[in-house]
Amino acid sequence: MRDSGSTLSALRRRIAGEEASRASVGHGLFPSGHPLLDTYLDGGFRRGQLHEIFAGDADDNGSAAGLAAMLALCALPPGKDILWLRTLDAPRRGGRFNPAGLAELGGNPASLLMAVAPDDTALLRCAAEALRCDGFGAVIAECWGAPCVLDLTASRRLTLAANLAGVTAFLLRLDAQEQPSTADTRWSVRSAPSTPLAANAPGYPALDITLLRRRAGRSGESWRVEWDRDRRIFRETQAAAGTGGLHSDGHNDSENGAENGTGAAGGGAPLPGAVVPLPARQPLEPGRRIKRRA
Repeated sequence: MRDSGSTLSALRRRIAGEEASRASVGHGLFPSGHPLLDTYLDGGFRRGQLHEIFAGDADDNGSAAGLAAMLALCALPPGKDILWLRTLDAPRRGGRFNPAGLAELGGNPASLLMAVAPDDTALLRCAAEALRCDGFGAVIAECWGAPCVLDLTASRRLTLAANLAGVTAFLLRLDAQEQPSTADTRWSVRSAPSTPLAANAPGYPALDITLLRRRAGRSGESWRVEWDRDRRIFRETQAAAGTGGLHSDGHNDSENGAENGTGAAGGGAPLPGAVVPLPARQPLEPGRRIKRRA
């Protein structure tokens, strides 16, 4: 029995070593388009890795979902699709998914596949299986709260599956607190006031993002970013470009007036925070359907 136990332990160590070796394979980077952010990340986000996205608070759930969609569009290789996984109770907690929101971000709703899992256990299992599928270029797993099944082992499975296939995974954490994981990066997202365009037209969607953790480098910095839907990249806000960006506490000197009700343009109040119409409570437009698989 002792010999059998030793043999089994040695076999487990060997398998773990082989998995770790395969998980170290690099799949390159995808840039965000934001020069300061990409420089800080040594060129951009790592493909074939797990990236976590947290909402700053409950009011920022839509912005967090928007960031997940934006990064998925940045990471998406030509000819590949995005898989978005939700649980059955997600529409009750965050609203139904509106494909027009993805179109407003510059994405093609026809390249998005929605899948609904009965619970969090099935959600994580489906995510790991989907990451091994060649047809997907990015997988987003929308997870609410702190399910007990989402532990360090579960995140490790997602990381291994993502790295083996080279598919980038995004774990969208809503109404959740940080916990240990194997994610390559972890982000906190808050909505931000957009900068009006000419004739006071609505500006680009803006977000304040903070890098909470980075497995391969430093973290703790914040940036205010704008989303360019035509180029499908992030860009610096005009104010940040003129002052060097946000401080590590997430504020910009030229935009402190926003907190006091004064805007950067013409002394007027800035436009409301970024509108990222992904989970929407309104029904779909007549005649439009989104692909769904149970």
